[in-house]
Amino acid sequence: MPTPSFFPRPHLGGALLALLAFSAFSVFPVAHAQTQAWPASRPISLVVGYPAGGSVDLVARIIAEPLSKRLGTAVIIENVGGAGGTIGAQKVVSANPDGYTLLLGSGSEVSIAKLFNAAVKYNGETDLAPVGLIGVTPMVFVTNTRTGVKTMEEAIAKSRREPNQLSFASSGIGTPLHMSGELINLLAGTTFRHVPYRGAGQQLQDLLGGNIEFSVSVLSSALPHIESGKMIPLGVTTPTRSRAAPQIPALAENPRLKGYDMNVWFGLFGPAKLPAPMVTRLNRELNEVLREEAVWQKLQKAGISNEGGTPQALAAFVRAETQRVRAVVNKAVSTGATN
Repeated sequence: MPTPSFFPRPHLGGALLALLAFSAFSVFPVAHAQTQAWPASRPISLVVGYPAGGSVDLVARIIAEPLSKRLGTAVIIENVGGAGGTIGAQKVVSANPDGYTLLLGSGSEVSIAKLFNAAVKYNGETDLAPVGLIGVTPMVFVTNTRTGVKTMEEAIAKSRREPNQLSFASSGIGTPLHMSGELINLLAGTTFRHVPYRGAGQQLQDLLGGNIEFSVSVLSSALPHIESGKMIPLGVTTPTRSRAAPQIPALAENPRLKGYDMNVWFGLFGPAKLPAPMVTRLNRELNEVLREEAVWQKLQKAGISNEGGTPQALAAFVRAETQRVRAVVNKAVSTGATN
């Protein structure tokens, strides 16, 4: 076998030969060895920045088991709720990039939080490694049966008759749900006051109990209550109606809300320095999971599209979404909606 060119010539001393050979091999990063062994039998933690029961948690539970099977190791959901998902995101940002801590992220903690809250120290575009876009879903503006409101036009009229008296709930300050309500105020000239909640569960309870008048909810969370008649849907937040609930009008159908377009999206991320081979493997397996019939059916039933695609496409998507909500964020800040 020919001697590789990076080996020292034979006339060099044996001790020096051994030292130089060792040095040559040691330039290979430790991460390479870690990548070769990943994933081992050790479980992978899939961090969700919200309590159990919300839309992000739902998506995590849909993909965790089939992803476990494809990776050959357990994918365990870890709910780290609080601060609009940013506590969970920070946990992943700070994690060792060894492939065993991942984030099931949404627009709230990945792209909106940094714009909205100076206390958020990470940047979702640079401090997380994008793996793949999972899906997109509309939100829905709803009310309870006690308000007597049946349409979005009636809700707008009621807000104008009772300025600053009516409230809308969301799952937290700076979330897409919060931004959706602020966009209604911006376009329709209404004065719905924002009431933030830590998660979807208590938010829906208080709406149904009459403690708040209106709420922005992810469609999948609201549908059971809409179908039971306990909650009145006033409009979905996407430009057109959702295939999961075609009977609900789009808010954009109201002339006062022309051009209205907001959504919730879900993606898989790792820490920023996650090795490229791990990103590639995770992306490949995620795309295969999203093609599985059972997964497709569950996401479609919840009103969530199946997206998939490359890590680069997710990175571009995050950049575009961040820019799209910037004007709404600025409006919310200028009107004191951060309180």
